[in-house]
Amino acid sequence: MAGDCCGSVCAGAKALDDKRWRRALWIALAVNAGMFAVEMAAGAAAGSRSLMADALDFFGDAANYAISLAVAGMALAVRAKAALFKGATLLLLGLWVLASTAHAAFAGTLPHAETMGAIGVLALGANVGVALLLYRFRTGDANMRSVWICSRNDAIGNVAVVAAAAGVFGTGTAWPDLAVASILAALGISGGAQIIRQASGELRDGRASAPRAAE
Repeated sequence: MAGDCCGSVCAGAKALDDKRWRRALWIALAVNAGMFAVEMAAGAAAGSRSLMADALDFFGDAANYAISLAVAGMALAVRAKAALFKGATLLLLGLWVLASTAHAAFAGTLPHAETMGAIGVLALGANVGVALLLYRFRTGDANMRSVWICSRNDAIGNVAVVAAAAGVFGTGTAWPDLAVASILAALGISGGAQIIRQASGELRDGRASAPRAAE
C-alpha cells in the first residue's frame, strides 16, 4: 500500500548506484504517476470513489520513487522533510477521498460500473507490469525487495476495485464502490499518518541532523 516504505526514503545510495535499478525506478515512477492521474480523472468522471481511493496507491508509490531518486545519499534531515511532505499530502488526499465517499453515500449517486471495471483492469495491468519490471531485483537489498513487494501487493487494491465494479453492476447500488473506497482511503490515511510520525520523530530526536555513514 501507499503507506508502506515502498522504494522509499529508507533507500540508501548504494542500491541507487545500479544503473539498471535507477532506470527501472524511473519507469515505475512514470507508470505510477500516470496511473494516479488516470484513476483520479476516471474516478471523478465515473463517480467512483473506489477508483479515486485506489489512485492513492499510485500517488504513494510515485512519491516514494521520486524521493528515492531525488534525495538518496543526502542528509537524513533532507529525506525526512521530503517524507514529511509526502505523508502530509497522502493524509490530506485520503481525508478528501473519505469525505467525498461520505458525501456520495448521502447523495445516492450511482457510479459507472463499466468505467470502474475498465480502469481497474488497466491499473491491475500497470501494477503487474511494474512488478515484472522489478522482478529481477526481488533478491536485492531490503529497499529493492520492498519496491517489488509493494508493486505486487498493490494489485490487491486493483482487484478490489474490479470486484466493486462487478458489485455495482450486479446490485445496481453504489455500496460496493463506497465500501472499497472507504477501506482504501482509510489505508491511505493510516499510511500518511505513519510516515508523518516517523519523519517527525527523526527530526525531533536529532537523528536527521547529519548524514548517516551507512547510507
